[in-house]
Amino acid sequence: MDRKEELKQQYKEIEIEAGVYQIKNNKNQKIFIGSTRNLKTLNGVKFTLETGTSYNKELQKDWNHYGKDAFTFEILDILKKKDDPYFNQKEALAELEQKWLDQLQPYGERGYNSKKGN
Repeated sequence: MDRKEELKQQYKEIEIEAGVYQIKNNKNQKIFIGSTRNLKTLNGVKFTLETGTSYNKELQKDWNHYGKDAFTFEILDILKKKDDPYFNQKEALAELEQKWLDQLQPYGERGYNSKKGN
């Protein structure tokens, strides 16, 4: 019981970090770039794929076809927090994600992302 409470407390004390992540299909090299305000939620992303409920239909199709062992999850960047009272985490995270989208171009044959406005 004490060990369980200790582990719960340790989990709560882990700093919540926002960042950009990549899901890579190691069979066809296609990638998906995403961002989250809490990187701890990546297990939730994995869970939606495992249960067939991902909103990204193309990624879900390949996950079902190749299996979970064909994919790797990687954190690409962690958002640096600023002590500025006007710091907007959501906007800063969107900009950071866009930087990675521009750099890696995970569209069409290269990835699972859709260009904004498409």
